[in-house]
Amino acid sequence: MFSGSLVALITPFREDGAVDEAALEKMVEWHIDAGTAALVPVGTTGESPVVTHEEHLRIIELVTATAKGRIPVIAGAGSNNPVEAVAYTQKAQAAGADAVLSVAGYYNRPSQEGLYAHFRFVHDETDVPVVLYNIPARCVVDISVETVARLSTLPRVVGVKDATGDMARLSAERQRISTPFCWLSGDDLSSLAYNITGGSGCISVTANVAPKACAEMHAACQAGDYVRARTLHEKLFPLHTALMAEPNPAGPKYAASLLGLCREDCRLPAVPLSEATRRRIEQAMQALELI
Repeated sequence: MFSGSLVALITPFREDGAVDEAALEKMVEWHIDAGTAALVPVGTTGESPVVTHEEHLRIIELVTATAKGRIPVIAGAGSNNPVEAVAYTQKAQAAGADAVLSVAGYYNRPSQEGLYAHFRFVHDETDVPVVLYNIPARCVVDISVETVARLSTLPRVVGVKDATGDMARLSAERQRISTPFCWLSGDDLSSLAYNITGGSGCISVTANVAPKACAEMHAACQAGDYVRARTLHEKLFPLHTALMAEPNPAGPKYAASLLGLCREDCRLPAVPLSEATRRRIEQAMQALELI
């Protein structure tokens, strides 16, 4: 099972636009040293919609090879095409990923029965644990409480990344799921509340920039010290909001460039940040003594 501060890993690019493999390896080592609980490459923050098929697989291979089993890797392997989702999942499994993050069928707008069939197909055609990714704002469709509960009965559906923003949903799912299951927030801003309600951690954007502070906040939650967790969360709050002031991942990539981890470049349709947002990120990082 997965818990704590898991990083929604950015994908660094070189000046020529290619994936910066050296920077990616550096970031993996940095996260391991900082106490990040798991690496989640090629998800939304990893710009999965704009990397090529070959790049997608190479990123997974590189992250798992660099991690060398020291912390888990949950590889982004979703698609609105279930055949492609299976292919990504099989490749991730072959590369040594500990699990995959599998997104709902965006654009297709499937019914709940269609969503169940999609994830059941991915599950049945592979042998790796599957974490569901429920993000209705991007996929239009929502994996309902009932469908999550139904999928949880499959042997290798082990959890959900919940980016719905609905704090009541977790309690409703916990009422229906009795098997071991991990609930991971998909939103830094509400992750403290999510943990208090019964969540086990967060697949975090901010962890790209402040991995130690994020790990400390989630460790406090796991220890039941919610007073300390709240204090840490409130310190991180200005950075959370600054990083997401403009479309992700322009914010965390700019912040990572200030730390010397990589260039700030994103692929279109993401565009460079406004000067106002740059200053806001810098001020939040300075307040946390990150720069």
